[in-house]
Amino acid sequence: MNWDIVEGNWKQFKGMVKAEWGKLTDDHLDVIAGKRDALAGRIQEIYGTTKEEAEEQIKKFEERNKD
Repeated sequence: MNWDIVEGNWKQFKGMVKAEWGKLTDDHLDVIAGKRDALAGRIQEIYGTTKEEAEEQIKKFEERNKD
């Protein structure tokens, strides 16, 4: 998954991200705006995970949603 593309098409990807991490609000998603590091930070904050756990979740998400 190319995060430059995700960032450029964030409105289309928001639904997939929200389906994966349902606790993220629309306000969170607006702040994340397709930035991978911002997504990892919000996952850590909202779900109480470590940075490594958040990164692993994002990796799995990327694998499931390859182009």
